[in-house]
Amino acid sequence: MSGTTDDQIAFAKTLGINPESVPAHVAIVMDGNGRWAKKRLMPRIMGHRQGAESLRSTIKACGDVGVKFLSVYVFSTENWKRSPEEVSFLMGFMKEMFAKETPKLHARNVRMKAVGDLSGLSQELRDQIDKSEELTASNTLMQFNLLINYGSRRELVHAMEKLALRVRSGESLVIDEALVSDSLYTAGIPDPDIVIRTGGDTRISNFLLWQSAYAEFFFLEKLWPDFSETDLFDVIKKFQARERRFGGVTA
Repeated sequence: MSGTTDDQIAFAKTLGINPESVPAHVAIVMDGNGRWAKKRLMPRIMGHRQGAESLRSTIKACGDVGVKFLSVYVFSTENWKRSPEEVSFLMGFMKEMFAKETPKLHARNVRMKAVGDLSGLSQELRDQIDKSEELTASNTLMQFNLLINYGSRRELVHAMEKLALRVRSGESLVIDEALVSDSLYTAGIPDPDIVIRTGGDTRISNFLLWQSAYAEFFFLEKLWPDFSETDLFDVIKKFQARERRFGGVTA
């Protein structure tokens, strides 16, 4: 990713954000779409559509303030348990969003990356993902990671399987944290500095278990469709006020 621009520095300062300590990687569990719709006596799918609006504004806000990586939990390995109607809608909606939003994000110099067990998706959706990744591969403002058919436990199992195959083929491996990280779906992506979960629940739901070992967590009562740029900026300012010791102590 490219360095922080003068415009990003100036914008951060207008918000009271220190441009020198903007989190490099923000990860979000976008929870509450269904409850948002239910409160308004709407079908659940309307919550997902409104949630897409919140995601658009969040992507823009991250780019404006200098965040280099944004990861969002789009569809978990457990979400297949939802009704066939909702799963079908979500699969179609993802394909629609990739086709519709990719040119806009490309114009803003944002790289798109799908992360997860993509083998479980339809070929049609995978083809659209490939097109989006290929078009935006050289973009440098920010990397936008969409976690699709993602579950951290499955990710870790797949990583162990990959390493076992390498050993079985005759490689001599030293198993350390770096090797495990390089075997995950998120290889090459820095660990998140911030994990945000909207919707009021205080659990991480199989999301980036390895990667978020030293992330700062923020659990918000606000439902995802109501999440705004202001909420993101408030979290960043609270993050900057925290002391990150990574297991150590300060003098």
